[in-house]
Amino acid sequence: MKLKRLLSPLLIGVLALGIAGCGQSSNNDKEIRIGATAGPHAEVVEAVAKEAAKEGIKIKVVEFSDYITPNKALASGDLELDSYQHVPFLENFNKQNGTDLVPIGKTILMRMGLYSNKIHNPADIPDGAIVAVPNDPTNGGRGLALLAKAGLITLKDGVGFKATPADITSNPKHLVIKELEAAQLPRSLDDVTVAAIPMNYVMSAGIDVAKQGIFLEPKDEPLAVMVLAVRAKDKDNETYKKIAAIYHSDAVKKFIADKFHGTIEPAE
Repeated sequence: MKLKRLLSPLLIGVLALGIAGCGQSSNNDKEIRIGATAGPHAEVVEAVAKEAAKEGIKIKVVEFSDYITPNKALASGDLELDSYQHVPFLENFNKQNGTDLVPIGKTILMRMGLYSNKIHNPADIPDGAIVAVPNDPTNGGRGLALLAKAGLITLKDGVGFKATPADITSNPKHLVIKELEAAQLPRSLDDVTVAAIPMNYVMSAGIDVAKQGIFLEPKDEPLAVMVLAVRAKDKDNETYKKIAAIYHSDAVKKFIADKFHGTIEPAE
């Protein structure tokens, strides 16, 4: 009789642990929704999802056609993660919307570059050459900053990516800066000496980075480094950290190299 009384609490304890264990497994099996813009970002997330599945992590890729909705969906809890933006964009979104989204890892690089059909090195740009840059405020300033990094012009201190042609303080080669819509820049390469082109337009135009690229942004350029974002309260989630690490796996790096041929690169 005493033995039965001793075993009963033990059995109850074992059952309780079993039920708790089942609940734990159920949570681990939960599908993780990652938002990404359609195209390269979503394609890379699909590659990550395949590798994550090997570790028992289920990922659903949710595609978007704009740059605002993914962050709104993440903030509201309709996504667990999103993967499509750089840190300056994320910080601005938080400021404008009162949200608390944070990066937990770098994903891919989308570097702006200088491209040419006529020369192969910035040093070979002739005096008086026509150089095209995007005409929108963000990419235009980024293009001018890239010319400065290539040693072709200097800009007023502190203007950063807000630079305009009026901020050029030195132009030793007397470059003629021509502002064009970003989508027109690839088609301008036969008419200008050099064009500063955002990577998404390089990709859509089929420009060969190895042959036509003469200078790229550094790999730590904030606007070039894309990140995986979460709600701040989830930043220490171990499963999400594992997903962030998978972006740097050999399999995903190979997928990026084989698929994008240098237009998109793994972030370091």
